[in-house]
Amino acid sequence: MRSKRWASEAEFFDRLAESQLGKIPWMDPAILQRYRGRLRPWFNKEFRFESLGDLSGQHVLDVGCGDGSNSILLASRGARVTGIDISPRSIELATERAKLAGVQDRVVFHCSPLELATFPENTFDVIWGDGILHHLIPELEGVLNQLERWGKPGARVVFSEPLSLSPTLRRLRSRIPIHEGATPDERPLESAELNLILQRLPGTRMRHFSLLSWFNRFVMKGTSYERAPAARRLATELLHAADYALLSLPGFKSLGGMVVLTSQISKQAGAGQSEPAPASARLAEACG
Repeated sequence: MRSKRWASEAEFFDRLAESQLGKIPWMDPAILQRYRGRLRPWFNKEFRFESLGDLSGQHVLDVGCGDGSNSILLASRGARVTGIDISPRSIELATERAKLAGVQDRVVFHCSPLELATFPENTFDVIWGDGILHHLIPELEGVLNQLERWGKPGARVVFSEPLSLSPTLRRLRSRIPIHEGATPDERPLESAELNLILQRLPGTRMRHFSLLSWFNRFVMKGTSYERAPAARRLATELLHAADYALLSLPGFKSLGGMVVLTSQISKQAGAGQSEPAPASARLAEACG
């Protein structure tokens, strides 16, 4: 049942948030500076921020906001941000971090399963998600319907998702232990889900990432990019730049382990859709 899945996901991410509450007071200032400065599109997230451009006055929905890191970055670039996540402890951590980063007046967080959230129609200028759709595969079509309803006509949509289009790489990765940030039952998007997204969001553009840069987990082990020695940062730059070039070629695109999907909500101004189902007692069950 969905409520069982919600409880499992919330419990998993609550544990991750618990390990950070009170220990990491807020985002490293060097990360904030990185995303305020000149962006390098060969890095996945910098590519996404570059695609959004000026966010001043834009209302952004951060889908699956987690610990609030992306919400804080979006707010620091001028956006007004609404974050939503299923994990109560993650929402607590995100709220704490936003206050310490000084952006609490531009960020609000909600704890809810996405399928039960009830935002008004035509609310958001941008819908942002970082590794969230692949957690929602059983409800993917309904979730896309909701996002379309919540976005304004012409709202921009930016998602980054793990992707597996190569059977050979799928077999190889199945033998590699899942990294610690992954829930036990998650899997990358495959062709069927990708086709559904492209059908629901016509005109979606795809940019593939993460082939050689998969090895970055070893290059940066025990440190972050911002705090790493210059030699490690250079190695990371080269891996990502090589990916950016290789995964631009038609024959290599299917080998990328991540995809950035950028699109726009295509509906007429003032066009209404059916109201979302009202939240139920399962909302309290999931968010406590």
